[in-house]
Amino acid sequence: MANEEKSFQKGSINWFPGHMAKAKKELDSKIKLVDLIIELRDARIPLSSANPLFSDLIKNKPRLIILVKSLMADPKITKQFNDYFAKNDLLSLDVDMINNKNISLIKNYIALASKTILEKRAKQGIINKEIKIVVIGVPNVGKSTFINRLAGKSSLNVGNRPGITKNTNTWLKVAKDYIILDTPGILYPKIQNDITGFNLAMCGMIREEVLPLEEVCLYALEYISNNYPDLLMKRYNLEELKKPQELIIDIANKRGCLKKGGLIDYDKTYKLIYQDIKNAKIGAISYERPSD
Repeated sequence: MANEEKSFQKGSINWFPGHMAKAKKELDSKIKLVDLIIELRDARIPLSSANPLFSDLIKNKPRLIILVKSLMADPKITKQFNDYFAKNDLLSLDVDMINNKNISLIKNYIALASKTILEKRAKQGIINKEIKIVVIGVPNVGKSTFINRLAGKSSLNVGNRPGITKNTNTWLKVAKDYIILDTPGILYPKIQNDITGFNLAMCGMIREEVLPLEEVCLYALEYISNNYPDLLMKRYNLEELKKPQELIIDIANKRGCLKKGGLIDYDKTYKLIYQDIKNAKIGAISYERPSD
């Protein structure tokens, strides 16, 4: 776990491996060469999965925001976010790559996002020149999967854990008109906001090995109890909602997370709940709203 920052103090979650710092420097130089930025965000947390570092890198480049894993999110809240982006002159599209939601629309949206570039080139007499695109996002948001779907082949490594892509030198031609650069996921060097840290953790964007799972689970259970109580009760067959600490005990008993003598196996229970949260087994849940 060299070059990784761990923190187990309440409300403090950070993970910024050495390769992310290197990737940020490389990405800064690569962005100068591209025409369009595609920023992937998790539809469950469109605000928390927006790395503020990218604002400095993107500058005035045209940008398309893709909200991935949208079937894991509350559809009403996702629509609110698309409306929110539109009001702020940002082009966005929510997709789900596993279930093919809106996949067929991606190239149309890329064309819309590239319109000003093509118009400018036409005035300069430049035609038949490829649009260079860079795909950015936080770890495990699904950049390589996204590019592979566009290309129609598995050209990039894909994994359900953050930190798979570690270089910024993979260019891939995905259509006759544009080529795409994959980049490593880059997190904040320091997560200042407690809720942001929990949101990133719940959506699998920080490696599980460095997480305080108890804190993550307690926060998640409280949030879901307040906002999606029916989903929580159905998932764990609960008769009533209680305080998060008491829910842990109820869930452990319901799911057989027990040691000899009927004692609660807390580690097993936290891992079970965390996996349910990360993989949206509880239901389609959004952990933040545009008003946040």
